[in-house]
Amino acid sequence: QFPLGRRLPCDIYWHGVSFHDNNIFSGQVNKFPGMTETVRKITLSRAMKTMQDLFPGEFNFYPQSWILPEELSVFVEEVRTRKDSDPSWKPTFIVKPDGGCQGDGIYLIKDPGDIRLTGSIPSRPAVVQEYLRQPLLVDELKFDIRLYVLLKSLEPLEIYIAKEGLCRFCTEPYQEPTVKNLHQVFMHLTNYSLNIHSGNFIHSDSVNTGSKRTFSSILCRLSSKGADVKRLWSDIISLVIKTVIALTPELKVYYQSDIPAGKPGPTCFQILGFDILLMQDLTPMLLEVNANPSMRIEHEKELSPGVFQTVPSPVDEEVKVAVIRDTLRLVDPQKKKRKDSHLSFHTYLLIFPAQLQSLHAGIAGMKDKQHKHHSLKLSLKLCQSLEQAREASEEPPATPRSPEAALPSPCLKQVFPKYATQFSHLLLVDRVASLFIRFLGVRGTTKLGPTGFRTFIRNCRLSNSNFSMAAADILYIDITRRWNSMAIEKESGSPGMCLQAFMEAFFCLAEKKYKSPKLHEKVSLLTQLCESRLAALHRKRLVWGCG
Repeated sequence: QFPLGRRLPCDIYWHGVSFHDNNIFSGQVNKFPGMTETVRKITLSRAMKTMQDLFPGEFNFYPQSWILPEELSVFVEEVRTRKDSDPSWKPTFIVKPDGGCQGDGIYLIKDPGDIRLTGSIPSRPAVVQEYLRQPLLVDELKFDIRLYVLLKSLEPLEIYIAKEGLCRFCTEPYQEPTVKNLHQVFMHLTNYSLNIHSGNFIHSDSVNTGSKRTFSSILCRLSSKGADVKRLWSDIISLVIKTVIALTPELKVYYQSDIPAGKPGPTCFQILGFDILLMQDLTPMLLEVNANPSMRIEHEKELSPGVFQTVPSPVDEEVKVAVIRDTLRLVDPQKKKRKDSHLSFHTYLLIFPAQLQSLHAGIAGMKDKQHKHHSLKLSLKLCQSLEQAREASEEPPATPRSPEAALPSPCLKQVFPKYATQFSHLLLVDRVASLFIRFLGVRGTTKLGPTGFRTFIRNCRLSNSNFSMAAADILYIDITRRWNSMAIEKESGSPGMCLQAFMEAFFCLAEKKYKSPKLHEKVSLLTQLCESRLAALHRKRLVWGCG
């Protein structure tokens, strides 16, 4: 552990919260720059809305959402219109603060007028979603699924899904929301950090009982009742791939800002936590994506009033140890170079897989002195175990075995590029983001200036008698001013056109230029046009250079 940073190069850096925890010069980092910002509730909702506009019907696994404060009036009007047309519609909505975590600040409402307006609403940006009222119940309890997803690389895109996950249960029997039970968080919210404070919370001693269980135990239960578990997994894989594709454009903008192309630097990977709710018909719905999912494998048990003891959690250990172990196996920089049987880092994993969880808990838990003390004890325990094993081993094995051979079979399954052909059409937004990045100009920036936008219009030859350069300037000013007036964009501080604003401008240009009824066809045609004209310009400049 290097809480004050380390200037000597390492193979793998395991940061606690973000890419910027310490200075990094080489190797691989377990965080992507900008991931925390990209999966925030508002940014995720905007990314999903873009994909829903482009590909109607393909992203209906994400609930209808409105962003506060900018879409408050739209939200109020849409609810009023629908109620007028369908008096039987009795909706419930859930309000989620943009920067909230662990269920903090979430509440349910029946009417837009119930949104809490105490103080200044722009200071508390949030997302409002239609509440999913018919979840699948097990033992009359609502639950969600935490699945771990490894984003191994952006270029090329490589995604893995853990074959095992966690199911986190509410602690009060579920009832459809009414005015009387809206406030009962133990009935409606599945957050572990909330339900652990319920008197009904049961710490699990096995993987298929209690308030936290393995996903496989739930799948076995569903399969025994005739459910199509293979189709459910297929739907979940589709949900994960589509969500990551929706997020990668924003991630690439952050990535080029911190690690510009051609500049020596680290590569990145990251474990994400996908929170998924199953509906009664087994349709998976995405609740949110967590950039820093908890990797703790223990919980606190109250021995007497005010006296707690940390005890192992078999369910967490079953799932999380395998995820971390196989992540390290996949990103191992020495995997192809290892020729001999000398004791290596992965041999440590081979001999002591149980200690990996403790070491990781120590690495992750640097928040206070108690955590530091705990991680020190865990690290000492690991060292003692290694020393005992060394002393016990009198003779080397006659036939050296590959470290991989003795490890359990991988729990991480590659889903992309394995299934890339089914989802390649969704990479359209990724191509638009590449155009945006191409014209950013200044390294280290994430926003496009007016000169960069004009250069984009000129180089792609998009101006004509119907759309002049003056009109392009007006389009840039209008869209940029509106996006920069939004609360979440003010936090970034720098002026200019962000990626989502550029997307809006690009869609506007596509609408002006093409008459196709479908938006994605217009955007695809404009993207192809820009790419071909930029390629022709590049070839021409190469010829000029040779001349």
